[in-house]
Amino acid sequence: MYDISKNTYKIAKLNNLDIYPSTKKNKKIDIYRDGKYLGSIGDSRYKDFYMYLKEDRALAYERRRLYHLRHKGNTFKERAARLLLW
Repeated sequence: MYDISKNTYKIAKLNNLDIYPSTKKNKKIDIYRDGKYLGSIGDSRYKDFYMYLKEDRALAYERRRLYHLRHKGNTFKERAARLLLW
């Protein structure tokens, strides 16, 4: 099971989102707003910014930069992943 970081909880709260560890296989986070399920984000088989940050700060920021270059979509899930995981 994915361990959601304190920073992710803070960001979610600032954006009026409720987040929980995902109940779906291979997903990291389930997102809710006002009790309504909005979607699941993040693949639990891959690292995210906060996982990289625990290992190496410079590597984390480089991986974040590369993630933002690869993922420029504007769907809810893509924006939520950038906001909460990267």
